[in-house]
Amino acid sequence: MRKLLTVLVGFLIAVPTVAAAKPDAGRPERPLTVMTYNIHHGAGIDGVLDLERIAVLIEKSGADVIGLQEVDKHWDVRSNWVDQPAWFAQRLKMHYAYAANLDLPPVNPGEPRRQYGTAILSKYPIKDFKNTLLPLYPTGEQRGLAVAKIKVRGADLRFANTHLTSNNNAERLEQAQKVVELLGKSKTPTLLVGDLNATPEAPEIKTLTAVYDDTWTEVGVGPGYTIEAGNPTKRIDFQLHSAGLRAVKADVPVTPASDHLPVVASFALR
Repeated sequence: MRKLLTVLVGFLIAVPTVAAAKPDAGRPERPLTVMTYNIHHGAGIDGVLDLERIAVLIEKSGADVIGLQEVDKHWDVRSNWVDQPAWFAQRLKMHYAYAANLDLPPVNPGEPRRQYGTAILSKYPIKDFKNTLLPLYPTGEQRGLAVAKIKVRGADLRFANTHLTSNNNAERLEQAQKVVELLGKSKTPTLLVGDLNATPEAPEIKTLTAVYDDTWTEVGVGPGYTIEAGNPTKRIDFQLHSAGLRAVKADVPVTPASDHLPVVASFALR
């Protein structure tokens, strides 16, 4: 009897030790589909301004969270003065946040300000949002890093969207370094998406992939080229991620809706 009690006591002591060693055991993974897309203010390679075909593309992709670049808000006649982020949010029944990297006064007093930048669309509520302007050279165009905190079925997600400069390698490298500084070290699963205007071997991209995993390299099939849409020869649109996100698959849908092609990726969010 004494021997049996000794065995039982030893078992009871061992159980909590095993449980403590695996605090994440049984933690569910949440499926998440993400798109990044430079929409060229809605103008396709056919020269047609058509937000509806972009909205249909987003719907067909099944994307839960989308980072858009080159988005107009009351900008000018090229986009019919439309508030594009609000239009997409209403059309797709999504939450949204907008980052105006260019913010100009209206043509006529009392009209809305003319803005151009990036947007985040989400099926899930956006809990917090901040846009930070990135380093700017005298001949450059202002760029920014938009960061949203999103709650995905009980799990926290940090979603960052950017569009780095197109015409100056040194400026773009400084912007990439600033992005790493701004995002910093965080235990919150992080996605960084956008038009980075450089190919994977460039120093500015390596600055980012030294910190975040390149989704296309992990699970993409083929070269993943995104520009020019009619005959793509370069991969400059990226989805990068931190720990807490497991890449499942990635695709580049073919569409004439912009001069870029979108990148759609699926993840498991822990």
